[in-house]
Amino acid sequence: MIRALQVGLLRPHTGLILRIGTEIAYCPPSPIHIMPKVRLAGTVRGEKDPNREVRARLLYSLFSKGWDIYNSNGDQRISLSNIERKIIESDAFVFTPGATLEDLFKAVSVFVGYQTLDVNLSGKPTVLLNSDGSWDRLFSLLSHLNRLGTVKQNHKDYLLLAQSPEEVLQLLETTRREGLPSVGREKIETRTVGSFETPLPEDHQGSVCVFCSASIEDPAYLSDGYEFGKLLAENRMGCVSGAGSSGIMGEVVRGSVDAGGWTGGSNVPHIIELEGLPTGLSSFWLKPDIYTRMEIMIDHSDAFVIFPGGSGTVQEMLALMIFKHQGHPSMTGKPVVIFNRKDAQGKNFWTPLIEMLGTWCYDGEFVVVEDLNDLIPAVQKVMVEAKLVEA
Repeated sequence: MIRALQVGLLRPHTGLILRIGTEIAYCPPSPIHIMPKVRLAGTVRGEKDPNREVRARLLYSLFSKGWDIYNSNGDQRISLSNIERKIIESDAFVFTPGATLEDLFKAVSVFVGYQTLDVNLSGKPTVLLNSDGSWDRLFSLLSHLNRLGTVKQNHKDYLLLAQSPEEVLQLLETTRREGLPSVGREKIETRTVGSFETPLPEDHQGSVCVFCSASIEDPAYLSDGYEFGKLLAENRMGCVSGAGSSGIMGEVVRGSVDAGGWTGGSNVPHIIELEGLPTGLSSFWLKPDIYTRMEIMIDHSDAFVIFPGGSGTVQEMLALMIFKHQGHPSMTGKPVVIFNRKDAQGKNFWTPLIEMLGTWCYDGEFVVVEDLNDLIPAVQKVMVEAKLVEA
């Protein structure tokens, strides 16, 4: 005797109910496998791109090992306003050969996120496929900053270099299993501060954004920062910064405040917890992430000075150059001056950065100054020239 068989589906992915005569059986659902998402950086430059074959091998290797791939064609663009969302969406990051200025910015940004304990990057590995050596100059620059002490961590522990697609997979799997090393930082601040605004003074001659280190402790560098803040105020120029209370950043703000200058700054909650906020700011713009923080600092500035700094300063310089290349309206007529300071041994601070930028940047996109006292005249000169061009 054959009894009637009835099958009932509960809800998607909840299982089946089997009724055989008077007997009922429940069949549980098969486990749903959610593929981890890897964001691929790099651009395919047509059918003759020498790295096209390596990228194809990489795509096959990642997909065959269960990775869901974002930006497989290399045609997605990231802006300062959406980059944090892209980070949140991803479980890992892979950079391909043929590094561009934008790729350098993204990779450094991820490293800065690790350094500043961005929770959205916790446990997410980053691998750079360097089969063509295009990432060598960035690593040389970060090694230089590590030796100078402005980058405390060994970047090679966080930006993992691979020479083949197979090694990329090994590094991704190992790091997801074992995690990333601690950056060795602790929170020092718990207070939260909302945004506030003070109008610019009537005799305002423009605002200069100072991108610099918040970790340098060398008294000579700190003295330069304080003096430059004073010089800005004495020349009726506003001082825009990342609103950190330590290192050169804190001294630049302090120098400007002590000299009666207007000072504006922007910071994000998780970095305020690490570095605190300076006192005396005229305006403060609280932002949710380091990218929108950078965006508002650029918007509120008329010129930029790159003081000695670490990977965050490199990130900011790269952003300025990308905006210049894109013809972004927020950078129109705004000069960039690199303070390539000499130390007691006569060694220039930013020479590796300048050499790296020579690969991607054009003459005139930034000015290099070696003496502190030449910074203000250089900024004023280039600002005047930019206004004449606009006219």
